[in-house]
Amino acid sequence: MGNPLNALSLDEIWAKIGQELEAKPEPIQDEHIRYEFIIDEKGEVTRWQLLLDKGRAEIFPGIAGEPACTLELSGKHFRKLLTGDLNSMAAFMTGKLKVFGNVGFALKLENLLKEYQFTG
Repeated sequence: MGNPLNALSLDEIWAKIGQELEAKPEPIQDEHIRYEFIIDEKGEVTRWQLLLDKGRAEIFPGIAGEPACTLELSGKHFRKLLTGDLNSMAAFMTGKLKVFGNVGFALKLENLLKEYQFTG
């Protein structure tokens, strides 16, 4: 069975991320961090930012502020990261994921994502 997020556009995926984080704020209750995602979706590169702020999550297309951690990856690997099918450390070591800024925040993000169910 393929990744259930494969049928969704990035806009739809980000809407789903927002819904999931809003519905279950407890895992991000103590967080205050801005992530930036540079996603290459079949040659089209887009930027998204995710601000986690004490139980609230805000999503911004483009650049809305200075990120503490930037993750650069393909759309395919982004979908795998959300569903838990991508180990961020292995992806980083093999070049599938590039991290700029605080690498520890990237690892923290992977653990936070495990608290949620991102399915199509």
